[in-house]
Parts: sequence; structure tokens; C-alpha cells
Amino acid sequence: MQQRIVGLTGRDQRLVVPRAHDCITLFLAAKSATWTTSKTILEFTFKTTGWIERGEAKGELSQLTVGNRLKTQQSFEQLVARYGEENAKYLWEELGNPEKHYGKMTFIEMGIERDSSFERIAHEKADARKWEFEKVQGDMGMFQRLVDGIWNDNEFLIVPPGRRVAAPYDEGIIALEEPQS
Repeated sequence: MQQRIVGLTGRDQRLVVPRAHDCITLFLAAKSATWTTSKTILEFTFKTTGWIERGEAKGELSQLTVGNRLKTQQSFEQLVARYGEENAKYLWEELGNPEKHYGKMTFIEMGIERDSSFERIAHEKADARKWEFEKVQGDMGMFQRLVDGIWNDNEFLIVPPGRRVAAPYDEGIIALEEPQS
């Protein structure tokens, strides 16, 4: 999320931007910092009711691959034609398999589910991939504070008109860009 909002400018109105690495921070609210640092985040993927209900686009994990991020995503056949079969097998394994490093699926229960069907779907997906499954309780608090206008500096960056979002690469996640002098 950080890289997508760097440079965002509040033109005529102030902007309120959650200090979040991604949507998981919002779903876990205040718990996210301690929860994600106690886990090996690259080994598992998350599911929420909304993701299951509306976000199951073809190749949902492909957007996370190195090949896709570097715009080098190619079919196996294209890799063979370009690099030969042995090199293609290596490249496909390293760049083409979005699930290579995952071993766990975490369902974030937000308390808005009408029944346990979304948890069951997530569990079935984990089982099909032979991954571990876990469920954690989500927290709507950060969403609620955003809507209610309770914007503490620890969770939200207020961007005044004319100022831009910057990436300080520290625990604050995002900051205001220093004015040009």
C-alpha cells in the first residue's frame, strides 16, 4: 500500500490516510504490529469474508509474484523458447509459482459474517493446498476510528492541502514530504 500512495497530494482538501502496510493492518487494527512481527509473514496468506466473496479473481496470488511485479511474467512455453528448457524450469519455479513460499492460510474473522461458510471455504482452500489453517479475530476499530474522525497520529497521517505523502521507511510507515525550500 505504501508504494501506491507515495506522492499522493492533498489538493483542496486534507487527506486522512491510514498508516498501514496493506489491508491486513486495517483488518487487524492495533493488533497488527505485534501479531505480524511474531509471525513469519511470508509463509502464509490471508482471507477475509470480503476477499472470498468478491475478490476471488483468476490468479489471485499471481499479483504477488516477483515476475508479475517486475513485469516479466511469461508462460512456461515462452520461457523455454527464450531461455531453454532447463533454465525455464528454474525460472518458472522461482518466478512463476505464486504459492511457492506459502504454507499457511489465515482467516480473519471480522464479526460481520452471516455464518461460518466463509471460514469453511478458506479452510477448504488451505486443505486443498495442503497448508495449515488458522483463524484469528479481526478488529473493526481502525475502520471505525477513520469514519468517526478519531485520527490519532499513531494510526493516521493527516495530509493538509498542498502537501504530499512520503515514504520514510520507518515505523511510521508514511509521512508528510518535506516542503521544498
